[in-house]
This record gives sequence, structure tokens and C-alpha cells, in this order.
Amino acid sequence: MISLNDVSKVYRKAGREIPALANFSLEVAAGEFVAVRGPSGCGKTTLLLTAGGMIRPTTGQVSLDGQDLYSLDLRQRAALRGRRIGFVFQMFYLLPYLNVLENVRSAALAGGSGGRTRALELIERVGLADRLDHRPSELSTGERQRVAIARAMLNGPDVILADEPTGNLDPASATIVMEHLAEFNREGATILLVTHESLAESYAQRTVQMGD
Repeated sequence: MISLNDVSKVYRKAGREIPALANFSLEVAAGEFVAVRGPSGCGKTTLLLTAGGMIRPTTGQVSLDGQDLYSLDLRQRAALRGRRIGFVFQMFYLLPYLNVLENVRSAALAGGSGGRTRALELIERVGLADRLDHRPSELSTGERQRVAIARAMLNGPDVILADEPTGNLDPASATIVMEHLAEFNREGATILLVTHESLAESYAQRTVQMGD
């Protein structure tokens, strides 16, 4: 389903070249839960954003179900992400002036079809039905991440890309978040998760280790 073939990414700053990925290849099958582990700075986030069509690789090919993502223009890639890919980030990226329900529904603006009924169902599933009117500042960090997961699932994506989703959480909250991701995986979602922690290994079907 997700294919990265000989992908490299080099950032250029102040006349310097900074390699983030070097000839990286990975295949993730439909319905698979893959965890990519590696130390900070090894290129995990670059890998995830490249796989999601957000950062064009310097060389190599990235495809989703055989579609070369970077043969599409920006508008086409954005539409594809809205329909088929959900993102979960370590920093949550919730809108501070929106409540829980509004934050979850905000994903529909990316081109998906998710509405109020779907949002309410997902919020109940992640255990936040009694927090609908709360803004992010009124939630714990674990609750914020659960809001982010519900938002990622609003449009019924085929793929969830998760960047250190438990990195800011205490162990109990991290376990809850991983349980929710595993549940969506059992229902058919493909998950590619990057992390420096070992917790994901007990939930993923396969773990890939990144080096420098």
C-alpha cells in the first residue's frame, strides 16, 4: 500500500547540505501496523512527512497504492491526503480557540466528508464524550492526543501516519493512545508510526529500526 523506494532527502541551509534520509526503502502492506524506531535526529519525522505527501524527496519514489504521490500537483496531493490519510503528531496541533467537537470536525475542511455524527461517534470512542465543549487548554495531554486521534479518523482514512504519538504522554496515557491506534488497525486502517520508544513494539506487527 505504502511504498518508499530508494528515498533520500537533503535539506539545504546556509550553503550546507544536511542529509535526513539516505536511500531508504520501505513497504507497508494494506492493513499492516508498522513501527519505525530510531534515535532523535535520525530522520523519522522526515520519513513520515515524505510518506504522507508533505515533503518532496530529493531522490527516490513514494507511492500509495501504486500512485506516485509526487507526480501529483500540490492541490491533488492535498485532496488525496484529505480523503485517505490521517496524521497524528506528538504536539497535537489542536486549534486553541476551538472546543473538542470543533477540533475533530475541522478535519472535514481538508476535503473529507466527515460530519457531526461521525465526530460524536469518534469522540465517544476515545472516551471524551463529556469533554465536547472543552478547549485544548482545559484538557490533559493524554486527552489532547485522543482528540487528535479522533480528528485523524474523521474522514475514514485508509492510512494513519503517527509521529511520536506518545512522546509527550505519561505511561498510562500512552497505553490508552496505543490501544486506540491498535483498535483502528484491527478495523482495517494501515498504520505507519515512528517513535524512539519501545511501547509501540508490543502493538505493531512489525518494527523497523532506523540508524543515523
